[in-house]
Amino acid sequence: MIYYRNDVKRSGVDGRALKNAAQRLLAAVDEGDSSLSLTLVNDAEIRALNREHRGKDRATDVLSFPMIGDRDVSPERMLGDVVISVDTARRQAAEYDAPLAREIERLLIHGILHLLGHDHEEAAERAAMESEERRLADAIGMPWPYADALG
Repeated sequence: MIYYRNDVKRSGVDGRALKNAAQRLLAAVDEGDSSLSLTLVNDAEIRALNREHRGKDRATDVLSFPMIGDRDVSPERMLGDVVISVDTARRQAAEYDAPLAREIERLLIHGILHLLGHDHEEAAERAAMESEERRLADAIGMPWPYADALG
């Protein structure tokens, strides 16, 4: 199940399409029966979360808060929360000359991979994560227009 909330008025985001993409992404990582919380916020909200949880007083594009662990015995397997800043996504989409919906999907992919333990601190981790991002983009029919900007 996808728990979706959009806190950004007139964001222009199709929530139904985004929830559908999220469900397909979970299936692509063999977590189709798992749940995910997905929240869209503005830069001020994500900055506050980033400051509170990571000690970084600046807006960011996506934050992930994993909830799964070895001792998870709840009837619902909740992977965690993905929080995306629509403001930052809109700026990045313009930089990449991509539609906002595609940039939010890219950030959703990135956030889900963080929930599953992927990281990009080291070069090898970064390469593995980017490879998985591209695989997941393909799984939802999303073109990957970011090769030059991200790669």
